[in-house]
Amino acid sequence: MTFTRRQFAPAAALSALAASPAFAQQTNEIVKWRLTSSFPKSLDTLFGASNTVAKVVGELTDGKFQLQVFSAGEIVPGLQVLDAVSNGTVESGHTYTGYYIGKNPSFIFDGSLPFGLTPRQHYAWMMYGDGRKLMDEVYDSFGVVGLTAGNTGGQMFGWFRKELKSPKDFEGLKIRTAGFGGKVFQKMGAVPQQIAGGDIYPAMERGTIDACEWVGPYDDEKLGFNKVAKYYYTPGVMELEANNVVMTNKQAWAALPPRYQAALKYAGYYAMTDMMASYDAKNAQAIARLVASGTQLSVLPEDVIKALRVALESVLDEEANGNAQFKKILANWRQFRAEQHRWFSIADTRAELAVYRSDQQR
Repeated sequence: MTFTRRQFAPAAALSALAASPAFAQQTNEIVKWRLTSSFPKSLDTLFGASNTVAKVVGELTDGKFQLQVFSAGEIVPGLQVLDAVSNGTVESGHTYTGYYIGKNPSFIFDGSLPFGLTPRQHYAWMMYGDGRKLMDEVYDSFGVVGLTAGNTGGQMFGWFRKELKSPKDFEGLKIRTAGFGGKVFQKMGAVPQQIAGGDIYPAMERGTIDACEWVGPYDDEKLGFNKVAKYYYTPGVMELEANNVVMTNKQAWAALPPRYQAALKYAGYYAMTDMMASYDAKNAQAIARLVASGTQLSVLPEDVIKALRVALESVLDEEANGNAQFKKILANWRQFRAEQHRWFSIADTRAELAVYRSDQQR
């Protein structure tokens, strides 16, 4: 097999993969699946993760496990991927779980939470904490299997037509957002709206919404938000990450040969690494272009950050009071978050800030 774009993994990792029980079970069976994405083709990094998964799966199975990728709207609308996979309309879909909190709020724990976990912290919880076990219980109830398959990394807070000076500026504000960010903004007095990525610009242009958040500089520039809003806010406390998943129909998954199951899982992990690396490289260049073209890069006032944090914890407690599953996951997640934030504040965060300050002083 070949990996023409980048080397998939170190040689030792590939050797271990080839020797694993799942890959030892060779099969000549040809399997063709459809994979529908929540994202339009214009968002090459988000939508591109689906193509990456399909490509790597094909390479790992010598072309025998074939995934045909469809963008948002080609089979089902972008925000209906869960339904399409659950009911068997398609075998698989690439999406963000925050779109489905209306069906089960616990989905958000495998997506992103305000003031939550970074990508590294999230995967520590999923792989070495109780995250995988707890989230599988959520996926099982919808008849799907959830596999990690991408992450945007840290995001920006969003685009605003007017400057944010205090928490009161959120009152009556119509803002596009997704996941639990909407609940937090609502607690602040705003009017959140969940709109698919390709529909955000027209809504901003028409004045249907006053503000929006999407991902970060690269995608936001591509979607043209700098043309309809002046103020671009940081820090992105509402999404320190946005984990993406490939959802597969549970019955279709069970029918897959073990080797193909392994290929899909490993392809998802590769897409995760590839997406983050891509965004990190592209965002650094895009933010410079945006600022040069007139975007006002702005920092949230401290009292706004504090008000958002208070609103978040209130929203989480309210949700937990009425949902036993959410309460169970939240307690586990909060404990893990506290441990991770304490450690990272000692190690990575302080070291990074020290290095960045020394860069500026040179």
